[in-house]
Amino acid sequence: MKKGQVILVGAGPGDPDLLTIKGRKAIESADVVVYDRLVGQAIFDLIPPGAERINVGKESSHHTVPQDQINRILLEKALEGKCVVRLKGGDPFLFGRGGEELELLAEHGVSFQEIPGITSAIAVPAYAGIPVTHRDCCSSLHIITGHQRAGKPLNINFPALVQTRGTLVFLMGVSALEEICRGLLDAGMEPDMPAAVIERGTTPSQRPVLATLSTLPETARTEQVKSPAIIVVGKVCAYSRQFDWFDHLPLKGKKVIVTRPRERAGTLSERLRALGADVTEFPCIETHPLLPCPAMEQAVDNIGRYEWLVFTSPAGVSALMDLLERTDRDVRALGPVKLAAIGPGTDRELRRHGLRADLIPEVYDGEHLGQALCRAKPTGKVLILRAQWGTRALTDALDGGTIAYDDIRCYETRYTAPNTDRVRGLLTPGTIVTFTSASTVTGFVSALGEDTDCSAITAACIGKQTEAQAHKYNLHTITAEHATMDALIQRIVEGESSWN
Repeated sequence: MKKGQVILVGAGPGDPDLLTIKGRKAIESADVVVYDRLVGQAIFDLIPPGAERINVGKESSHHTVPQDQINRILLEKALEGKCVVRLKGGDPFLFGRGGEELELLAEHGVSFQEIPGITSAIAVPAYAGIPVTHRDCCSSLHIITGHQRAGKPLNINFPALVQTRGTLVFLMGVSALEEICRGLLDAGMEPDMPAAVIERGTTPSQRPVLATLSTLPETARTEQVKSPAIIVVGKVCAYSRQFDWFDHLPLKGKKVIVTRPRERAGTLSERLRALGADVTEFPCIETHPLLPCPAMEQAVDNIGRYEWLVFTSPAGVSALMDLLERTDRDVRALGPVKLAAIGPGTDRELRRHGLRADLIPEVYDGEHLGQALCRAKPTGKVLILRAQWGTRALTDALDGGTIAYDDIRCYETRYTAPNTDRVRGLLTPGTIVTFTSASTVTGFVSALGEDTDCSAITAACIGKQTEAQAHKYNLHTITAEHATMDALIQRIVEGESSWN
């Protein structure tokens, strides 16, 4: 039996982009993942489909699984020879009880690692525009747990903290906020000292509440602040109004559902998150090569008969490369054939394999691709590799130009339906659903059911054909000026500005 190991991974404070590269690699190689409630869905989605998932759901004053049992789970799974990732919010060694979880492993000679995570003590204030140190204000930072055991007072040396004259960050202290502020005031801290409590920091739901030390408890009660939140006390809090960049992102807090296939959703999701959006990935379609595909195999074997090779999506490029790989060939097998791509996304897929498109139409759809090919006046035959149910607009344009072609369907689109209940709950006024093809519209409606009420959402469409498909289901649409991701994102941002 192979020897198992345990890797403690800090998931960071909430923003999935703050997960470290090393942490991501560990998650993606895990056999078992033991996780807490503060791990976000985007990070949770990195767990391999075949990995065992164990929710130990720790939260304030309520441990679904006691700590000693968590320690035992880690040991038992490692002794089974598995790679076990213990996924914890923030950093495992900063009030995360990571040290306790390693003790039992060390006693039994189990191999382990600790991959640090970005702590909320620094990241959350930064997202609220609060630098935890500033040479004009303070020369030290102090991180304190505000957690108190049931029925027991806080064990904090408040006079010592006040004497440091540094920035104070209290983690897990919302339930003890009034006691913390009273302790600092009684120890001599100025009542008008700037202070803040920041709820759900670094996530699209982040909410900073600014006050002074004497008014913070009442302000937090009025604003109904809830855990998870951190408390910051110090002169640096005054910089928040000037430096708060996160709350000014154009899509801050806007709910966006991305329907692209899983393998292509990442770039769009990341760019929307960078603009502050609360992104949920809901891949409604999958593309699969049609195997076997004798027509494509024969065409590639006789590629010299063709002057142009045409792709209407990145999936067509992938299907061709899969064929070359299976037949022990590479792109050299394509010889001097010219390449046409329906748009920049398909061209990028070509470039991944050392190729580039010789032709991309000004408008990224089948009709304009066909027209551009006609203007190129090919003297030889055209080979089209595309989806099983591709639009006739491309071939109609070629027919109109009397261009000879072979239209080969080399992959199919399948509709999927993951997490439908969670997505139905997001179909509230203001939610945006992105559609990058007509098939994603059909997949979305098929997954949720045509009787699902989508009247509250806005369908952000990449082009006119996608928009037309959305109108078939009576969706309210906004459409990109050009069929590119840049234009789609810009249209979403413009729409958000006008709605606000």
